[in-house]
Amino acid sequence: MKSAVTAVVAAALLSVAACAPVIEGGPPMALPIGLQETAQAGSVTLSTGWLDAEDDFALTFSAEVHEELRRCMWGTVPINIRVHIDEMERAGRLETLLTGEGSHTLSGTVEFVDPADDDRVVGRFPVSVATSAQGRLGALLGDRQMMVSEEFGRAVCEQAFGRNPRDRGLHNATGG
Repeated sequence: MKSAVTAVVAAALLSVAACAPVIEGGPPMALPIGLQETAQAGSVTLSTGWLDAEDDFALTFSAEVHEELRRCMWGTVPINIRVHIDEMERAGRLETLLTGEGSHTLSGTVEFVDPADDDRVVGRFPVSVATSAQGRLGALLGDRQMMVSEEFGRAVCEQAFGRNPRDRGLHNATGG
């Protein structure tokens, strides 16, 4: 029963996330300096023209990106985040298991949006990341979606706010 409820919730969130409006093709916009210091992570919405991932990708991605952003957006002014993913490649489990090598990549556009006026974008920029597949152990036990999503969230923090939300070292799925 619990897994059926989880599947229904995941499907509902995925369908909403896949339809999220993201302005594509707009010029990059840096966040205003004052907002960099006062912003607090609101909702994270994912959109993509494709979905070449397991059904729970939107849930995993949104949760991991939100967790990273909460660590670098410690202000009191809520700002919603919209992400449109252009490309994602994950290293194959078998190939990584055999060679011990591989990487996961993800690229897209991130928009920071005023929640009072969902059409007003206050910051926009492209983000591309690559992270290690964590060798043979990562191939066996690693959550590839979590690894690349966490790295993406960390890159958003560094690009938008100029700070890494984590100390160096192993955190969750990736190294800081």
